[in-house]
Amino acid sequence: MSDLLALCRAQCARYPLLAAQDLVKALYQATFGCGHLVADPAAARARLIEEAEQAARSPAVPAPVEPLGARFCRVHLRALPDIGLSADTLFRLFERSARTSGDGMDAFLARLDALARWIDDGTLSLDAAASRAFLNAYRAAGCPATHHSDAFRQAYAPAYRVIDASYVPFLGVFAAIDRLLAADRPVIVAIEGGSAAGKSSLAARLQGIYGCNVFHMDDFFLRPHQRTPERFAQPGGNVDVERFAAEVLCPLQSGKPFSYRPFDCHTMGFLPPVPVQPHRLSVVEGVYSMHPALAGAYDCSVFLGIDAETQRARILARNGEQMLARFLSEWIPLENAYFAHTQAASRCSLRLPAN
Repeated sequence: MSDLLALCRAQCARYPLLAAQDLVKALYQATFGCGHLVADPAAARARLIEEAEQAARSPAVPAPVEPLGARFCRVHLRALPDIGLSADTLFRLFERSARTSGDGMDAFLARLDALARWIDDGTLSLDAAASRAFLNAYRAAGCPATHHSDAFRQAYAPAYRVIDASYVPFLGVFAAIDRLLAADRPVIVAIEGGSAAGKSSLAARLQGIYGCNVFHMDDFFLRPHQRTPERFAQPGGNVDVERFAAEVLCPLQSGKPFSYRPFDCHTMGFLPPVPVQPHRLSVVEGVYSMHPALAGAYDCSVFLGIDAETQRARILARNGEQMLARFLSEWIPLENAYFAHTQAASRCSLRLPAN
């Protein structure tokens, strides 16, 4: 319960005029997230955009992102211009976060018990009698979602949305994309980094949020006749940058429908062509995406860092012991030589630590 007490104390410090009702609301959000608020997506989106416009005229908030335990957080609408995030993107994050399952009613009831104890024994400095009366009535009502207290709303004019905390490390990426998309032209983003750094996971997030096309560098490894000692000696030479440029980047820049041929390393042959309809946003993910022969095509690039210990653990969990050995002996040394020679990380627009 130490994390829960830390959350309650943080709430009391940020909002000195809060009541037990406001702590219950924070605990409810920390437990269940925001799923109960997106029954009508169109109405929820319109409401968020309206609130964001109103919040833009209100005083600044102490911090744009307010943690609610490990799983969820609040993003304050007043801070959207400071973050650079559009209200539309926040709504999509909010809507997708509604699918995150919470901890359940039993966990919530245990947290209410702890809250009552901390108020009764003075650990939290709230009016004990008024707090107990509220908690008893709240339990009797079946522990529903609740509003902030009148005093809280008058003092702090809350305007925020609850989202899955796993999105928070990438808010800067979403903001950079939103700024580029605001220019109303096609945008191409590269996600670079070592094996198991989370590149494909971030690309999948972006696809879910923006509905973008995603292209994988793994589909462009060398064909058998290209796998020569001379080619592998080149930093980044084990990916077919020439074919990727010809089949993906050039057609993307034309803005017309096209198709490309993924190469399958298991069969050492091409898979059926993949048809592509242009979208406003396209994402290229994978090691070697920032190869000097390709980097000029991107409007934004993201480097995901990863330390060796985390990388090893993730590859082992994902691919097993046998494949881990190949990563360590073959592929990771090639990646590291490429990173060192091309300085890919320093050439990226955004650099994120291991996550």
